[in-house]
Amino acid sequence: VLVIIETISLLIQPGALAVRLTASITAGHLLMHLIGSAALALSAINLPATSLISVLLVLLTILEIAVALIQAYVFTLLVSLYLHDNT
Repeated sequence: VLVIIETISLLIQPGALAVRLTASITAGHLLMHLIGSAALALSAINLPATSLISVLLVLLTILEIAVALIQAYVFTLLVSLYLHDNT
């Protein structure tokens, strides 16, 4: 029974890592898309609000780069730990 549980655990780890990375990437891209669409819709109505939203988009892009770097580090660390546990 312990062998079955350990085997299932080893199979689930890469899937959990993939779901974590996919959710992080998708959330950031979705947020940027929604804010960009709002900026485009407001560009014809209110120019100061559009410039404010554009600044927000630049800040969000910087945040996304930081999140990508952290996710790359976490991915590398977890893959290393998973491989170390399995050898």
